[in-house]
Amino acid sequence: MANTYTQLHIHAIFAVKNRDCVIKKIWKEELHKYLTGIVENHGHKMLQVNSMPDHLHLFFGLRPKQSLSDLMKSIKGDSSSWINEKGFLKTKFSWQSGYGAFSYSKSQVPNVIKYIINQEEHHRKKTFIEEYIDFLKAFEIEYDERFIFKSVL
Repeated sequence: MANTYTQLHIHAIFAVKNRDCVIKKIWKEELHKYLTGIVENHGHKMLQVNSMPDHLHLFFGLRPKQSLSDLMKSIKGDSSSWINEKGFLKTKFSWQSGYGAFSYSKSQVPNVIKYIINQEEHHRKKTFIEEYIDFLKAFEIEYDERFIFKSVL
């Protein structure tokens, strides 16, 4: 679009279905590269990606040509299919429904990148649920505890 100028930095967080700890170190870098490809093939810019065994953090520059919800649908759907096609797991893989998405100004980009890189360190002190609720509270997002990424088992 001519004369459209944006600067949108989105930190997206989503969990493995049932919060199963199935993202293994042996293939997580390959997953990160695949996710980067999805984001960039849609015309956006990946800034940082990292995962823990039960959840994932993406930080990207969002271009106005696509809605966030459409991009997240592609990211989650395409990566689920890819994980299943690669046969990384003996059972069917899928992401839990929903996601968190938080926007940041350009001045905050280095800190968000550092935060995502240091996920393992953060989770020595705080669980994923504690981390996620802290994000919701910091961004003053109303939420229903019934729909936070809890195991449905």
